[in-house]
Amino acid sequence: MLRRFYSFLVFMVESLLPLAGLFSLKMKLFVEGRKNVFDDLKKAFGKNDRIIWFHAASLGEYEQGVPVMEKMKKQFPAHKILLTFFSPSGYEVKKGTDLADFTTYLPLDTKRNAKKFVSIVRPELAVFIKYEIWPNYVRSLKSHNVKVVLISALFRENQLYFRFFGGFFRETLRSFDQCFVQNESSLKLLKNIGVSNVTICGDTRFDRVSHQIEQNNTLDFITDFIMKNRCVVCGSTWPEDEAILLHYINSAPEGTKFIIVPHSLNPKHLGDLQQKIAQQSILFSERIGKNLDEYQVLIVDSIGMLSKIYSYADVAYVGGGMGSIGLHNILEPATFGVPIIIGENYEKFPEAIELRKMGGLFSVKNAFELEEILTKLLFEESFRIQTGMIAGHFVQSNTGATEIILDYLKEVL
Repeated sequence: MLRRFYSFLVFMVESLLPLAGLFSLKMKLFVEGRKNVFDDLKKAFGKNDRIIWFHAASLGEYEQGVPVMEKMKKQFPAHKILLTFFSPSGYEVKKGTDLADFTTYLPLDTKRNAKKFVSIVRPELAVFIKYEIWPNYVRSLKSHNVKVVLISALFRENQLYFRFFGGFFRETLRSFDQCFVQNESSLKLLKNIGVSNVTICGDTRFDRVSHQIEQNNTLDFITDFIMKNRCVVCGSTWPEDEAILLHYINSAPEGTKFIIVPHSLNPKHLGDLQQKIAQQSILFSERIGKNLDEYQVLIVDSIGMLSKIYSYADVAYVGGGMGSIGLHNILEPATFGVPIIIGENYEKFPEAIELRKMGGLFSVKNAFELEEILTKLLFEESFRIQTGMIAGHFVQSNTGATEIILDYLKEVL
């Protein structure tokens, strides 16, 4: 009964989404991007292709899948990798990735879509990342005897799987051949509802970011901007984050520079942000021909550089935690041994909880608390170095999830 109701609900959502697309660019991308998925899949793969399918909700889940995809690509060069996204914020950024042979949106989880998708793709293995648990797709995959695996999964007791009305969704979880979870509490929750094929392996993002330090992270324009000054990198900021940052930025002591990498690159938002900054500021897109060392604030209105920019930071503020949208990736600055400041809402992010306990991360509720800890980190060098070392060690001591997952995947293919 619940399965039929769920399928009907998804069908209704699919029917109404085109209307939502008239009022939202994101919804328009969401709808338009799915129009030709099935035809595109037929063109992308031949009948004899052996396919490994990875599915991520958005950019964060994609980053968790990257180290596993990289290893699988090397281990099984004769196979082709299909990568699907649920959200435009993931697909639009990574649709050109060379990790996958083909990248597309995942059609909504109706029975018809799932059956058609699996019939066309015929994957040998399906890997879902973190929260992506779609009942009709899982059921269709199992009916075709496809191995279905969940990686970097994270569960909390308030999720519907653990409520009295969640039987249908619990059944879906039990259908996975293997669930790789991030922590002990997730394992216990699954065991309590009869999900037995569970392994704790940690978060694959640690493996992902740990390799970043080995890459060439040089960005000449950042060097020209910072010169010999202290630098605070504010990454993936939202308006709520920027509201408390602006107080400090506008009264910052001499010798301190700021790089802001907003989550939204909407021109109006960038213009409003720049207007509120009392210091000399410049957009990345307007840097050509300018002496960057004359500016105190650099606003990066481009994507794809944040992980490298963190390598230049003395202190990093990671956005998302001052509002309800969700904390962004704290591991990217941590891998470079950079002390981290975040907002107050981080209870759903175990890596932030743990790193705060260890003393490598600080949470603030307002501009006053931000000023207090930021001043201490910037001007007490021994404290900053010690805090950064804790953050760097935290990343290195939590690597290894990818190898555990890979050992299993090699056995089932």
